Amino acid sequence: MSAGGAPPRTPGTAEDEWDEADPGGTGATDEDLEAVESSAARRARLRRGRARRESRFAPVWRSRRVRLGVLLGVIALIAVGLVGWFTPLLAVRTVRVEGLSAIPEQQVQDALRVPDGLSMLRLDTDALAERVARLPKVRSARVQRVFPSTVEVTVVERTPVLYFETPEGTHLLDCDSVEFAIEPPGPGVPKLITDHPGGSDPATRAAVAVMSALPIPLRDQIGVGAVVARSVSDIALELRDGRTVLWGGTGDSARKAAVVGPLLSQPGKVFDVTSPNLVTVK
Repeated sequence: MSAGGAPPRTPGTAEDEWDEADPGGTGATDEDLEAVESSAARRARLRRGRARRESRFAPVWRSRRVRLGVLLGVIALIAVGLVGWFTPLLAVRTVRVEGLSAIPEQQVQDALRVPDGLSMLRLDTDALAERVARLPKVRSARVQRVFPSTVEVTVVERTPVLYFETPEGTHLLDCDSVEFAIEPPGPGVPKLITDHPGGSDPATRAAVAVMSALPIPLRDQIGVGAVVARSVSDIALELRDGRTVLWGGTGDSARKAAVVGPLLSQPGKVFDVTSPNLVTVK
């Protein structure tokens, strides 16, 4: 016996066999270890399977959440639209008109005929603009909604560039050759002298095109008193100081307008810009 009182171990005993089967000293048999390993593998397989299922179904759930959010948003928009359409929440309360000078505002309001309490969503802005554009002195009109309760109307008026006399009175022509009023012209509007004045007359339209080619500052500077249109190619400007500018036809009007100002600084009575590259003064 040893000093500790324990008998010495001899090879080949049952204890050696147990140690070899359980090197960790846990007391588990091979069958126990195999069962543990099998359980761990099974749990790992279950975890991998669950992860695959979750990864497979995650896009589906995300897609469903997106569709649900879109559906709820559409429902909310429809609800707001119905409230705005059928209730006074978005009713028209103010009509604002801009761009007027010669046209009374009440005339535009009468043309609009916006019903009291009409929802802003039910306004037909194109139809309203067409009504205003039918006024003789209106060249164009635009109608816009300004939420929550204002209708804004922007008007571009017709302005006279020429006038001509008839037994019915003084006809005003704008830059589109439209006869838009029979009334006295404003200060500085030149008189049209031609055989058959009117918006459909070729000579009249040519005279209007010549006046429209003159920038307003230049027009005011040279002081056109009358435009004589003998034909579409024979147009002359009679200035208020007695001088005459022979313009010719409508061709090269931009070039003619560029040279006529400096040319008029020279002494003379008749200034010929019919050919803008070869001007003459008499």
